[in-house]
Amino acid sequence: MAYESRSPEAAIVASAVLPTPEQIAEQQEEQKLIRRMQMMMSMVMQVIAQDASLTIDDASQMIADTKKAALAMFPGKELAYELIWKPRFQRLMLERFRIM
Repeated sequence: MAYESRSPEAAIVASAVLPTPEQIAEQQEEQKLIRRMQMMMSMVMQVIAQDASLTIDDASQMIADTKKAALAMFPGKELAYELIWKPRFQRLMLERFRIM
């Protein structure tokens, strides 16, 4: 015998736990943006690390441009950028150009 009736509390819990189609679409879009940003950051880091003709000024400009792009993709997340990506770029610049 299947349990067919739900209590109002169970319906509230179920609606709170299960995401709506809009929430799912929003989460998928955010994941897509995150993957795009990770790929962008990875490519910039590879260019800085591997391009022997790249100057320190060019590398610094690339880093500044990636920050602008990341903040355009995720407005208001400057603290996250500062905590996650800035230290990685600083380490890379130190290794590549022996600075800082």
